[in-house]
Amino acid sequence: MIPFLLAAALAPLPATVAAMRWERRVLLLSAARGDDAGLAAQRRALAGWDAAARERDLAVVTIVGDQVSGADDRAAALRKRYRLPAGRFVAILIGKDGGEKLRSAEPIAPEVLAETIDAMPMRRAGER
Repeated sequence: MIPFLLAAALAPLPATVAAMRWERRVLLLSAARGDDAGLAAQRRALAGWDAAARERDLAVVTIVGDQVSGADDRAAALRKRYRLPAGRFVAILIGKDGGEKLRSAEPIAPEVLAETIDAMPMRRAGER
């Protein structure tokens, strides 16, 4: 069970990652198993970051094995589209334009997520 689910805290989400384009940024987390150390560290890092995620229109979509939470996509389709290895942790930040903005085999610190998102043109334009 996921101890937090940022996506659930946001307004109702479109059903798929592709449908979130232009509506949400997506933090895609992928791991082989629920007890993956990288996934656990990423979850700990994001704990308490719900308000900041909402402010930045960020949804979290997690793939663990063949299970997806936060979107209605199939795990195999997301792994193929984003070139995700099935056997290790990967975190990808996807912009509202659908493009990959940041990829890491290590958990991404909330400060790095915030800085990266806040530097995006759509984010800067929205703050004017």
